[in-house]
Amino acid sequence: MSERLTIETDRDVCMGTGVCAMTVPAVFTQCEDDGTVVVKTAEPDAEWYPAVRDAAYKCPMGAIRLIESA
Repeated sequence: MSERLTIETDRDVCMGTGVCAMTVPAVFTQCEDDGTVVVKTAEPDAEWYPAVRDAAYKCPMGAIRLIESA
């Protein structure tokens, strides 16, 4: 069984810095109204896992939560 990564975000704590969208634009974007995080796909392809982890680590507010399962 292969690893699976699921992304959850908390837009209430997101301050709209755009770090996630700049790090992985294939997975994250920003809401046009307030700049908060929008996930394009909650379960990205495995090729994006390293960049998604990097984006979550760089988020200054900790608004990105990654759930890893086997």
